[in-house]
Amino acid sequence: MTFLRFFSPLRAIRDLRRYLAGRPAYEIWFLMLAMVLTLVVIWAFVKDSNIAVPYKRNIIYVESWPLDRSDEQIRAQQKIDQAKKHAQQAELEKKRKKRQEEFKRLDDRLEKWGI
Repeated sequence: MTFLRFFSPLRAIRDLRRYLAGRPAYEIWFLMLAMVLTLVVIWAFVKDSNIAVPYKRNIIYVESWPLDRSDEQIRAQQKIDQAKKHAQQAELEKKRKKRQEEFKRLDDRLEKWGI
């Protein structure tokens, strides 16, 4: 903690004023311009990061099964569920292929331009 013992805000401000007084006027103006532009960019990021997310309910329904159902009923329901799962996976794979083709076309176009 001996480092903080030598720190004085008044001396720091005095040192900064002495340094800035020795600089040409155009450097001071460019310094202020750079500081303003930096603050504007930071302000824009902060303002843009506050996006209000609308509340959306996430309701999960659970099926209620009787305790006395047979193994055949369980297997029949599993076949139905498996068919639904395969249909969803096929649809997802179709969407992935379509998206992959879009990126492939974009890549080909950029390659043609030499990028």
